[in-house]
Amino acid sequence: MSASSEMPYFVRPSVNLSPEDKDTAYDQAYNAITATIGTETDEVMKMVTINCLLKTFLPYYYWVGFYLVRDGRLVVGPYQGTLGCLYIDFGRGVCGTVAGSGQTKIVADTHALEQGKEHIACDPNSRSEIVLPVRRTDGSLLGVFDVDSSVENSFDEVDQRWLERILTVFG
Repeated sequence: MSASSEMPYFVRPSVNLSPEDKDTAYDQAYNAITATIGTETDEVMKMVTINCLLKTFLPYYYWVGFYLVRDGRLVVGPYQGTLGCLYIDFGRGVCGTVAGSGQTKIVADTHALEQGKEHIACDPNSRSEIVLPVRRTDGSLLGVFDVDSSVENSFDEVDQRWLERILTVFG
């Protein structure tokens, strides 16, 4: 199946926020996430809650989801958005690079990356992204958390700070 550059009818285009508006939106999302998750221990339930509430509060989130470590590679986990890549090898694309390095990566323009190696274009409407490693309490890699926007330069240190805080629910 090849990706189309036409935005699906059920997805709205991304709208970037100022750093101040991001802080407000993330604060609201964080409070909703922690209130909803409470003492929940099921990882999948945490993932779907995080995806849903972040996509609700952050208007530049075009695609949001988790890729999980399975059999030495990443497989698509819970997400919201258009079809995600089903499998990603460690070291391939932004998600595979983050899984291999354990370091967050912010990409201002995904179209500037070498396609197929530095970036895997599951959806041509994705123009910028942030990917973070997700670790369990024991330090093992659960997977990566991936957020895409249909607008360039959507992600920065504000996103990184808040997402790292939110993802501590797994650690």
